[in-house]
Amino acid sequence: MSSPSKRREMDLMKLMMSDYKVEMINDGMQVFYVHFHGPTESTYHGGVWKIRVELPDAYPYKSPSIGFINKIYHPNVDEMSGSVCLDVINQTWSPMFDLVNVFEVFLPQLLLYPNPSDPLNGEAAALMMRDRPAYEQRVKEYCLKYAKPEDVGAAPEENSSDEEFSEAEYASADDAVAGPVDP
Repeated sequence: MSSPSKRREMDLMKLMMSDYKVEMINDGMQVFYVHFHGPTESTYHGGVWKIRVELPDAYPYKSPSIGFINKIYHPNVDEMSGSVCLDVINQTWSPMFDLVNVFEVFLPQLLLYPNPSDPLNGEAAALMMRDRPAYEQRVKEYCLKYAKPEDVGAAPEENSSDEEFSEAEYASADDAVAGPVDP
């Protein structure tokens, strides 16, 4: 590989060809979103997250910055910022890895095997260690509320507040008032 920019381009093309939906931001290849589906054999199954990826100028020699845009309940993901605590991205990154590794290996492993002893979300870590069934129920609730496939296409601002609901959430809310909707 002759340059980091060629490697960035190649890795991005590999990611797109691996059936991931990739949304480019602006014209560059440094910041983009990837739609990530929860692993089949996990409590995150059925959820879809928009992941913000930022490739530094020194990529692949420096790791990408990864963050969840829509909320996820996980001990190693900061609930407010979406930052991920993952050694292979934060400390042990190698140029041998590529973007496909991040989405096919590293993130699925993170969701399958949370590490509550090194949390970014202390509440999730404590609940996981104290009451695993309650933790798994909360994960499923977050998947239903924040990671529905139809919501991932929305702009990040639209899903960022608990106070604002999409039309689909209003329609499905248990406490929604029945009756015609004013246009």
